[in-house]
Amino acid sequence: MPLAQTATTVPVVVDNALCITNKGCTVCVDVCPLDVLRIVETDDGTKTAYMKYDECWYCMPCEANCPTNAVIVNLTYLLK
Repeated sequence: MPLAQTATTVPVVVDNALCITNKGCTVCVDVCPLDVLRIVETDDGTKTAYMKYDECWYCMPCEANCPTNAVIVNLTYLLK
């Protein structure tokens, strides 16, 4: 499985303004069946979710279960 060297946002995009990982939320990480999402602490001390591995199956439980709608899964044209 290829490792992402930096936080990647494709195909899963997390809106940091809506994300509440600072309040202890880990729903997107918990529901991902492939375990590709992680939470990282940024330089300013805030936490955010991101894709550690670019192996998304577009199954979308991260988007469907996010309590603040901060997670968006960008479906490719062929899957729409």
